[in-house]
Amino acid sequence: MDPRQIDLALRKQKLQMRADAQRTDITRRLAGIDGALDRVDSLRDHLAWAKDKIPVLSVALLVVLAAKPRLTLRLAKRAWVGWLLVRQARGGRLSALLPTAIPLLRGLLAIVKRRLEPAAGSGSAPPRRRRTG
Repeated sequence: MDPRQIDLALRKQKLQMRADAQRTDITRRLAGIDGALDRVDSLRDHLAWAKDKIPVLSVALLVVLAAKPRLTLRLAKRAWVGWLLVRQARGGRLSALLPTAIPLLRGLLAIVKRRLEPAAGSGSAPPRRRRTG
């Protein structure tokens, strides 16, 4: 056999062994990431489902908004405060505006609450309960 061919065969065998060792190493390192990738795929599938059902979800949201305005207001308030906390934790520019924004938000929420509550002093009688039976 030609010495050049023997040298090439040896190099090929070394490369194959190195590639096999690299494959084993990558498989071992990616074993922990597999679960996280499965969760990301599941989340992506759920978001794709929600994207396909946008009209139905929008109608359901509007029904909840109309039927339970106080619940909606409470949830919106909590979401807003959560968003502010996340922004402040990240160190965003909003943290400088937070001391000013809180009293304004409280005033706005008080106005909305007053409008949602039944008028107590307006002379209108509270709704009467229906008799059943």
